[in-house]
Amino acid sequence: MLTVDMMARVRRAHFVDGKSIKQITRELGLARNTVRRVLRSGETAFTYERQVQPRPKLGAWTQLLEQRLGANERLPSRERLDLIRVFEDLQQQGFTGGYDTVRRYARARQRQRGTATSDAYIPLSFEPGEAYQFDWSQEVVVLHGATVAVRVAQKRLCHSRMLFVRAYPRESQEMVFDAHDKAFAFFRGTCQRGIYDNMRTAVDVVGVGRERQFNRRFLQMCSHYLVEPTACTPASGWEKGQVENQVGLVRNRFFKPRLKFASLHDMNGWLLEQCVLYARSHPHPERRDCPVWEMFEQERPALVPYVGTFDGFNARTSAVSKTCLVAYDKNRYSVMAQAVGRPVEVHAYAERILIRQDGQVVGEHPRCFGREQIVYDPWHYVPVLARKPGALRNGAPFKGWVLPSALGRVQGRLRGSVDGDRQMVAILQAVSLDGLPAVEAACVEALAAGLCSSDVVLNALSRQRPATTPPDIATPDALRLRHEPIADCARYDTLRSQSHGTTSGAGADERAQAGGHESRL
Repeated sequence: MLTVDMMARVRRAHFVDGKSIKQITRELGLARNTVRRVLRSGETAFTYERQVQPRPKLGAWTQLLEQRLGANERLPSRERLDLIRVFEDLQQQGFTGGYDTVRRYARARQRQRGTATSDAYIPLSFEPGEAYQFDWSQEVVVLHGATVAVRVAQKRLCHSRMLFVRAYPRESQEMVFDAHDKAFAFFRGTCQRGIYDNMRTAVDVVGVGRERQFNRRFLQMCSHYLVEPTACTPASGWEKGQVENQVGLVRNRFFKPRLKFASLHDMNGWLLEQCVLYARSHPHPERRDCPVWEMFEQERPALVPYVGTFDGFNARTSAVSKTCLVAYDKNRYSVMAQAVGRPVEVHAYAERILIRQDGQVVGEHPRCFGREQIVYDPWHYVPVLARKPGALRNGAPFKGWVLPSALGRVQGRLRGSVDGDRQMVAILQAVSLDGLPAVEAACVEALAAGLCSSDVVLNALSRQRPATTPPDIATPDALRLRHEPIADCARYDTLRSQSHGTTSGAGADERAQAGGHESRL
């Protein structure tokens, strides 16, 4: 094989040392025609490209392959098979050639038809505070010792290239709201426009061209932060290429090797630190002398000021079971006993569940992302214990219930009593009236006296209540007497004398009527 080094030796031997072709042929062991070709062409390297590729095994299968490729081109882009699948289909029909033969034929076919186009894009430029891009990615991490897949919300400011990354268990709408709030709080501002793909949590209907029908709650969030949402063309990731590239960058730099954390909260704190470290240590792609963080600091004054947290929840109406439980996302949460029998509205946030009924909060819990789990609040069931005090010992909501120190010690003392559960229920019910600190103080007083019973605790609690004074009864001005009465006992004597005379006359008349009646008999 005639290498570049051999051609250089031939050229130096002839043009520098003045050797003849015959002499060069003897010394280097080359053919005379080869030496002449090197010297006469003036080239420093020879390349060979085969113009016609023989395909001995494909010959009989060319027509079938052509049919398969033509039918594949007529399918929608999402349903088209790749060349591997086409090759496997041919193999099932009996083709014994290799994949490279099919690939070369398909590439040559594309060149002949003019359908083989290289990916070319127009670079985009954004003003400070003009736009940001948002996207989701899926990564595999280890949480609590278990390997799980998490969804990572990725946001990027288009001008400064500042990035924000936060992991969530889901891609649901409340997670979208929380990711935006956390990102805007970190940036200390928002942009005028947000660029999204057509995710279901944001877009309800994809119309023709740029026409989109955005989700009502998503529009509320954008209105709160003063952002104009913009949706990309379907299957056109290059329209938000910055955040698409960020997905690969974050995966390689942040999630390799596989992250291991005790909780999602700890991992998100670490991810935020990595975003800042990356921005401080890497230059801006358009201004190599300036790091991303410095460009971000310059862009901050142009951002729309952060207006505070959006109340980003996903609302759903649910029924309350007779066991004071409400189902949401394959899990159940307890509510107050008085909410049983009527529907409630569940507000699902990224990290908590809030349950309302008639505008009042009847339950609030940390959100659970498992399946078929029950989250109890034992205080929700205390009113029910008034009718069923025995449930305090074996009720599921009270298993492992850790009471405050003094209340817990009182409960331990009452366990040995015959009616200890009933007495403890009476003490727990006082919490709804006087509050937990007051009941705890009464329990401390009872324990100090060495007397543990509901009567002692409730007595101490009643003595802690402030004394109530009866309200003053004020007479309205409209009911006041204009002339105050004067005490005169002589008036009563006059009335008595008048009353005596009247009574005597009435008695004589009655006797006369009675005599006449007797005579008639």
